[in-house]
Amino acid sequence: QVQLVESGGGLVQAGDSLRLSCTASHHLFSTYAMGWFRQAPGKDREFVAAISGGGDSTKYADSVKGRFVISRGAAKSTVYLQQNSLNSEDTAVYYCAAWSGRLYYNGSPDYWGQGTQVTVSS
Repeated sequence: QVQLVESGGGLVQAGDSLRLSCTASHHLFSTYAMGWFRQAPGKDREFVAAISGGGDSTKYADSVKGRFVISRGAAKSTVYLQQNSLNSEDTAVYYCAAWSGRLYYNGSPDYWGQGTQVTVSS
């Protein structure tokens, strides 16, 4: 069955960096737009970043622009989220997402991963 699996979360100090990974279960995901959302305790899920199926276009939430970088690996069914200059407001569960059959982000994703916890102290 289709599946998105995230990894790379953890507990870090403010100012540190993490790289989250998301691997899709099928090579067709290399042609789909993919991205990341996050949900902090007591708050709604929010958009973080997205990348086109071709890897030539990206989009970021204002809160992470200039600090986070989304990219696709050589095997484009894998997507990364490089998180730099982390602060306590970045603490959340981060979810990988994919838009089936779409090259670009548009509306709600069709697939979700299980989430990976990022906790930033201080």
